Amino acid sequence: MISTNDFRTGITIEVDGAVWSVVEFQHVKPGKGSAFVRSKLKNVETGQVRERTFRAGEKVPRAHLDKKKMQYLYRSGDELFFMDTETYEQTPLLEEQIGDGIKYLKDNLIVEVLFYKGRCIGVELPTFVELEVVRTDPGVRGDTVSGGSKPAQIETGATVNVPLFINEGDVIKIDTRTGEYIERVNK
Repeated sequence: MISTNDFRTGITIEVDGAVWSVVEFQHVKPGKGSAFVRSKLKNVETGQVRERTFRAGEKVPRAHLDKKKMQYLYRSGDELFFMDTETYEQTPLLEEQIGDGIKYLKDNLIVEVLFYKGRCIGVELPTFVELEVVRTDPGVRGDTVSGGSKPAQIETGATVNVPLFINEGDVIKIDTRTGEYIERVNK
């Protein structure tokens, strides 16, 4: 059990039978009445975000997640196969368990697979991934860094907005949390 007074960003708790991660929290002490904690929680499995208010000092069950480093191997239908980097055991996961992060999965990428009570509940991608641009409109002479942006398809099939100077074949760094272009990577 953990007290709501001890909330920190990233702590996982169990509420209504689901595992939630604390995204934001704020301790509020109104002039009249008792103190409370206003929080924004994200469901670790579904990605759903909701706001919840707790009484100050209220106890909630802490959810202890086990993380295993696994390597993405291949896709077969709607299953994706990951290999434990220590035991070489393969684990199939469904697309729903990975969520939006599936757009940035590249063969041999090392990810952290989250387990709760022995059951896989999700995948945590690295914060940044480097992927090659496979299709985009050609850059035009005079394009600058501070110019506009254009869509570019990366090697995983996802589309990312990139600056006008990016060309096919360039390797770019992408933030997997937001899906935004960060920088061009020298080959």
